[in-house]
Amino acid sequence: MKSSASVQCTFALQWDPHLMNTPLKHAMSTQRIKACMTEALAVAQCACPGELTVRIVDAPEALELNRTYRHKAYATNVLTFAYESHPMLLADLVLCAPVLEREALELNRPLADHFAHLLVHACLHALGFDHEEDEWMALQMEALEVMALDNLKVPNPYQA
Repeated sequence: MKSSASVQCTFALQWDPHLMNTPLKHAMSTQRIKACMTEALAVAQCACPGELTVRIVDAPEALELNRTYRHKAYATNVLTFAYESHPMLLADLVLCAPVLEREALELNRPLADHFAHLLVHACLHALGFDHEEDEWMALQMEALEVMALDNLKVPNPYQA
C-alpha cells in the first residue's frame, strides 16, 4: 500500500566525525535516509510541518545518552528525543553505528535494511508511538513500520 500523506518536514543529518569510514556511513545515501524518514511520517499520516535531526554516534556517546536519559547502562541502537508532535513535529533521532552494524550481522540482514528499519522506528517514536508501554500501540507501530518498509522495498523485519 502506497502512502498518501504529504510530509512537510525538514531533515538534518549529523555524523560523528570518527564514523566517516564505517560500514553504516556507506550503507545508505543521505537521500535514502531522508526517504526512509519521509515514508515513516507519511504512513503515519503526519501532515504537520516539522524538523527532524538524525545524529549517528559511536558506542560511548550512545551509552552516555542511554545512561543519562533512560538510566540504562548499555549503548542502545536508537534513541528518540521527541520535543513536540503537534502543531509542529520536533525531534532528534540518535542512532549508534556500532550497535546497528552488530545487530545487522546477528540478524543476518543487510545493513541498509536494518538502518532503514530503525530510522522508520525512530520516526514513529517521534510521533508518540510507544511499543514498551502500550501493547496495542506496539501492534500499530509494527504495522506502520512494515507498511513503510514495504513502500521502501525493504523486507519485513518481523518475518523469519
